[in-house]
Amino acid sequence: MITSVFKKSTPLNYSLVVILILVFFFMFQIRETSWINSYFTIFQKLSLLCFILASFFMINFIVKKNGLSKDNGYAIFFYLLFILFFPTIFNNPDVIYANFFILLALRRLVSLQSLKASKEKIFDASFWIFVASLFQFWCVLFLILVFISIVFHVSRDYRNWVLPFIALLAVALVFTMISLMFNINAVEFFQKRAVIDFRIDYFKNNYENGALSIYVAVALFFVVSMITTLSNRPQIVHASYKKVVACFFIAALVFIVSPDKSNDLLLFSIAPLTIMAASHIEYVQQKLNNEIVFYVLILCSLFTFFSQL
Repeated sequence: MITSVFKKSTPLNYSLVVILILVFFFMFQIRETSWINSYFTIFQKLSLLCFILASFFMINFIVKKNGLSKDNGYAIFFYLLFILFFPTIFNNPDVIYANFFILLALRRLVSLQSLKASKEKIFDASFWIFVASLFQFWCVLFLILVFISIVFHVSRDYRNWVLPFIALLAVALVFTMISLMFNINAVEFFQKRAVIDFRIDYFKNNYENGALSIYVAVALFFVVSMITTLSNRPQIVHASYKKVVACFFIAALVFIVSPDKSNDLLLFSIAPLTIMAASHIEYVQQKLNNEIVFYVLILCSLFTFFSQL
């Protein structure tokens, strides 16, 4: 039944997903209502909701525009299910903003396979990654994905290897101007963020631990499925899927090395995992198997969401 509903992209699919986002977002926010008394916090909550909605449509654009998914709604539905694993994401502006900029970068890097405007795409992707790192410092590791993309497509032109450093200079100039305007101590700003911490002892309760464990098991299932079936997929999308897999492992590395750990940091891994999950459903033609995958994921996401409220 679920596969039938999302088998085709229709306004109904998008409307359903948007309604569900609104329901779960406000369900999480109304646990405590003190933020309603402040115009600033109301504005912040609404901005978070806008960025979350924009991220959904960005994922949909990436998979459709680059042939990573057929004309269906699987990607946005999976994205919703995976976010529900970690509802505290809804209260983490830095991670939400950073993730949106990483999606902008991923969009440019995946589309690099067309070889059109490659220099502009490399610069844009690098620029957005450095902007994301201002919100979550270790997002700078996604620059590895830029160099992987250069190796795959345009490694012969030495100018492409220089573009990420030009993007760094551009972001540094913008940040310097902003820090001077708002009296931000740039050295202290980065000293607090450029810290490596491998400890994973942040769990506030067993439900957060359980959510992480279930998510890791689900992620392994889809990653292994992608890696083992990649050779059977159309050659034209091999490089794109390899970049998606690399993006997932870089996101895992960002989670591992970041200080002030929380499950929220796994948001960076949700976009590539969503693409792999949607691809798995399309690749496996057995309807019963796909229905089982969907229903198991729905049960897991709802359990982890409500257990953490």
